[in-house]
Amino acid sequence: MTGLRRLTFVIGAIALAAGLGGASPVGKDDMTLGDPRAKVTVIEYASLSCPHCAHFNNEVFPAFRKKYIDTGKVRFVYREFLTPPAELAALGALTARCAGPKNYFKVIDVFFRGQAEIYRTGKARDVILRAGKAAGLNEKKVNACLADKAAQDALDARVKRWIEEDKIDSTPTLVINGKVLEGAHTIEALDAAIQPLLAR
Repeated sequence: MTGLRRLTFVIGAIALAAGLGGASPVGKDDMTLGDPRAKVTVIEYASLSCPHCAHFNNEVFPAFRKKYIDTGKVRFVYREFLTPPAELAALGALTARCAGPKNYFKVIDVFFRGQAEIYRTGKARDVILRAGKAAGLNEKKVNACLADKAAQDALDARVKRWIEEDKIDSTPTLVINGKVLEGAHTIEALDAAIQPLLAR
């Protein structure tokens, strides 16, 4: 996957020492959950190959979603990032995008929940096909998704934008109404950041 390999070099070549600069405005290519008119917007930059991101998805996100997203208090935006092994993260992201907005987060969740299995067994394809199946994609369709050069180029461009414009250099990074959430990404930390914003 030439585009994905190229992006690995792009990531390595760009200076990341400038610090975090917030987040770009939510755009039409962003994947979102929740009410777009919500008082609070939480943007997560995450990589499907990142164990810390998997922990957030598996252990923290369900309670966060139930408390804030499903109740209309928070609009959640998920932005794909690529950390080593970048091609693994890209395969998951391409499958999720191919599943479409309605099924995107199903693929992300299944992939994150299977991440430890991938690292334990080395069988990424089993998890990718399982994630695709959860979104109604058969093996032939998943293969077509992964071979889509335009989708690869679009992923490259998005990640490059998060690096250059938003100064993202680690995952998961959470940005809440334009401010980066420092420290541990627990439900308690999210409460502390979000509740004052809701009270305004």
